Amino acid sequence: MAMIDNDWLPVLQPEFRKPYYRELYQFIKTQYNTTQVFPPAEDIFNAFHLTPLSQVKVVILGQDPYHEEGQAHGLCFSVQPDIQIPKSLQNIYKELHDDMGCRIPNNGYLVKWAEQGVLLLNTVLTVQAHRAFSHRGHGWEEFTDAAIRILNEQDRPIVFILWGKAAQDKKEFLNNPKHLILESAHPSPLSASRGFFGSRPFSRTNRFLIEQGLEPIDWQIEDI
Repeated sequence: MAMIDNDWLPVLQPEFRKPYYRELYQFIKTQYNTTQVFPPAEDIFNAFHLTPLSQVKVVILGQDPYHEEGQAHGLCFSVQPDIQIPKSLQNIYKELHDDMGCRIPNNGYLVKWAEQGVLLLNTVLTVQAHRAFSHRGHGWEEFTDAAIRILNEQDRPIVFILWGKAAQDKKEFLNNPKHLILESAHPSPLSASRGFFGSRPFSRTNRFLIEQGLEPIDWQIEDI
């Protein structure tokens, strides 16, 4: 497990010393030693590695990682460059096209967003192969809730994009009036037509960032 080594470390370090995290660490270590787990251990904290706390402008919350071979690499909704684009991300791209006019790319690799300050954070950071939600309830939620609280406390404007109930349940941690909260249905095929399509989260995010004197996000993912 590659440890966090940027400006997230001082604020998250107290979590590493708590009993729940010690239990979580032992559980995860056993899982990686005895079963197939995604993402690769060195990618677990990629969301934090790629988007330092001081650079976070936007937070997109996912649930748990993709659970099929080669997909997950530590960023919610993102897959490795040579992997077929999952249906939820296809719907995200469709809304992005309709909202911002962005061309739909040939890959689902969202590192470009992360490097611009879009924290792509799952609320559970690992999963057993082929078993969605299999690592739910073992401590990751407490850890990522701590990260969300830290983000809420930042004395600068941040956009929180909450797609679906699981993400919207985290709204209880968000009470800083400087932030913008955007909510809609989840982009999954089961719910995208019930309020995700037409919600225009990308243009609304950029409008807010510009109003705050911040550089907007270039949402266009390039072809590979």
